[in-house]
Amino acid sequence: MTIDLRSDTFTKPSLEMIQAMSQAPVGDDVFGEDETVNLLEVKMAKLFGKKAALFCPSGTMTNQIAIKCHTQPGYEVICEKMSHIYIYEGGGIASNSGCQARLIEGDRGKINASQVLDSINSVDIHKPITGLVSIENTCNRGGGSCYHLEDLKQIQQVCVENQLPLHLDGARIWNALIAQKENPEDYGAIFNSISVCLSKGMGAPVGSVLIGDEAFIKKARRVRKVMGGGMRQAGYLAAAGIYAIENNFERLAVDHFHAKEIGHALIKKSFIGKMLPIETNMIIFEVIGSYNAYTLAEFFKFHGVLCIPISNSQIRMVTHLDVTESMVHQLIELIQKM
Repeated sequence: MTIDLRSDTFTKPSLEMIQAMSQAPVGDDVFGEDETVNLLEVKMAKLFGKKAALFCPSGTMTNQIAIKCHTQPGYEVICEKMSHIYIYEGGGIASNSGCQARLIEGDRGKINASQVLDSINSVDIHKPITGLVSIENTCNRGGGSCYHLEDLKQIQQVCVENQLPLHLDGARIWNALIAQKENPEDYGAIFNSISVCLSKGMGAPVGSVLIGDEAFIKKARRVRKVMGGGMRQAGYLAAAGIYAIENNFERLAVDHFHAKEIGHALIKKSFIGKMLPIETNMIIFEVIGSYNAYTLAEFFKFHGVLCIPISNSQIRMVTHLDVTESMVHQLIELIQKM
């Protein structure tokens, strides 16, 4: 039995999800005639207190569409230096939107209002126009760290005062909502646009949703088409997203508990150095002593446990829907014997 902790994207649809997919009424979504896609978009917009939404194949696409809709070529996008939009989206900020990034060194992936204010360029023809602020929550490279709503509201205030749109890369916003016991509508009130992933943690095989006001989503729909994201009978995929929202959201708390259990077992070992605080479903830890990140990952792989070295000295493990309680106990027993 393989215990796959490489990412929460490795989940497979349950039989119940597959049944929901197979029974979905579908049409041509490019023509706006797929009932199930339309239902998903309405549900997501309503959930976050926005007017409209757009179903897309991936979170990278929803983020890149948002950046393009908010900016013009030559603009600058403010984000944390470990942001997914900067390091994991293939240079899309530059290639898709003709913008550059203004990087901030945050705290485990999180930035604050003061840093945002300091990063906004003055009116100077030598400098790019600051066009967008992008936040990631939870923060992937920050070990699944979560923002506090009050900190986000302060960033929003800076953006409002400087007439800047504020985008949320909410690939794992579901985890933040559960961990912080927050309301999705609070995020809708703060951000101009929100990208929400359905295939991380929630168990859907494909898809992310971009949320915003009607004018923004109308523009986003055209950009999606240009990027090749127009889908036809996409309702089969949207049905998986609807099932995930209705059945897999609250249970994310189980993933968070499993991550803490694994972390507690690891931190006791002499070959484990610093470990980032475990707030959600991610465990990022330093490897010291007789192992490095690659040799330890190979040891785990030999024993049926898959994880990812994110540097020579750090490993990331991610719990998810397909990691059961018995798997967690099996891993903990392995760690204890090392």
